[in-house]
Amino acid sequence: MKALVPLALSSVLIAAAPTLARADDAPVAEQIVNAMNKVFGVHAGFRANHAKGIVAEGHFKGSPEAAALSKASLFAGAGIPVTIRFSDATGLPTIPDGAPPANPHGMALKFHLPDGSDTDMVTNSLKFFPVASGADFRDLLLAVAASPPDAPKPTKVEQFMASHPAAPAAFATVATPDSFADEEYYGVNAFILINAAGARQAVRYQLVPEKLVHLDAADAAKRPPNFLMEELPERLKRGPVTFHLKAQLAAPGDPTNDATKAWPADRKLVDLGVVTVEKIAPDSATAERALLFLPGQVTDGIEASDDPLIDVRNAAYAVSFSRRSQ
Repeated sequence: MKALVPLALSSVLIAAAPTLARADDAPVAEQIVNAMNKVFGVHAGFRANHAKGIVAEGHFKGSPEAAALSKASLFAGAGIPVTIRFSDATGLPTIPDGAPPANPHGMALKFHLPDGSDTDMVTNSLKFFPVASGADFRDLLLAVAASPPDAPKPTKVEQFMASHPAAPAAFATVATPDSFADEEYYGVNAFILINAAGARQAVRYQLVPEKLVHLDAADAAKRPPNFLMEELPERLKRGPVTFHLKAQLAAPGDPTNDATKAWPADRKLVDLGVVTVEKIAPDSATAERALLFLPGQVTDGIEASDDPLIDVRNAAYAVSFSRRSQ
């Protein structure tokens, strides 16, 4: 697969019907959604990004190690119902699952807690994020929109990549899986786990499959356009799919406010428990429209870190939800 997903976007997606961006003084989250609409077009009823997806149901059971790190009821050890959405990237609801711009794939989880509240985790297959701020993410999208195939060289997106080296490095970490069940998903933002004694630990989440299987670009291109969306329901008919929810523990000095900076690979990983995906939601298309996943929707025992992208993502998802609900 080509490393620079935005370059694929600029050639494959620029033909999508554009909409006019709103005033520059709009909140940056709204500018991000406007920029996504500019790149991908507006598709009524669908998300501005990760428009194509499938909803599943299952449960989560936390580990004793998780309970030692956080007092959240999520990690108390009882079975917690969870709604899971797997998705392709881009705002195109008909993008082929094997197309390079369909990476990174997403896995969003909504845990339904015993007190009736929810807490969310929003992860994707990028090992770290291409930019550190909402303004830079908006500018990346606008650079893609301004880089049609016939644009003079260097294109706007090539210039952006040259000045933001974390972006091409991040996009180089993704590949197309043979199944949503055989992919690793990362929480690129840091969160703080707080235990019963008040001890605080910065973490980044990982969702680790039983096996990891990636396709090479040529194989992915030959697959049917909906192969990921069709494979998962068939797999679940044969039995559940499991992921281990893990926490990478930050060491002193590891940055929590910059999603472009992966923590060293030797940082301790703690197994927080097992997510069991049991079945596809009875009406996945209807469920998708009703679901809003917010990275910053946490519960007692979990706090957002100082990463500015958490608030930006919350706001952008809310803008997208409002527009697709109209």
